[in-house]
Parts: sequence; structure tokens; C-alpha cells
Amino acid sequence: MAGKADVNAKWDACVDLSVRRVVYSTLGGAFSALLLFRTPVTRWAAVAFGAGVGIGSAYSDCSVIFDGSPAKCTHHSKRSTALPAPAPAPLETPHVPAHQV
Repeated sequence: MAGKADVNAKWDACVDLSVRRVVYSTLGGAFSALLLFRTPVTRWAAVAFGAGVGIGSAYSDCSVIFDGSPAKCTHHSKRSTALPAPAPAPLETPHVPAHQV
């Protein structure tokens, strides 16, 4: 039963954090949109950007709450253990005497 209570506490913390981050960043985007932009399209874009920042920040912190580590992009590199290909030989130009050019 302790594990279920722990998961419920994590969900409560994550929902609370998410709601606050999204609301505050959306309000910040709306306030900056009113100050900086004139057209409705750019104002809505600033509000949407603020909401996106809040969602991303909440997602990042909720992943830390649940997993204990931040979300990471993993880069899969395809490195082989084979020997590298030999370097190509330099191009050899035929010797042409200067009076024939």
C-alpha cells in the first residue's frame, strides 16, 4: 500500500506543478504579447509559445519526479570496429613539358 501512496503523491505533485507552470507561462506570454505585439496573430503566437514553454517545463520536471532523472535525447552512433578505409592515392598528373602547353 505504501507504493500506491507514493505514486499518488507523485501524480499530485506532477499535476499541481503542471497546472501552475502552464497557467503562469501562458499569462506571461499574454502579458508580453499585449506589450510587444499589435496584430492578433502575433499575440496568439506569443500566448501559444508561453503555453508551450510551460508544458515543456512541466514535462521535464515530472519526468524527474517519476524517473529520478531528466529526460534525455539518446544519440545512437553507428561506430564499427572495422579498420578505416585506406586513404585514396593522390592524383598523378602526367608530366607535360612547358613548350607543349
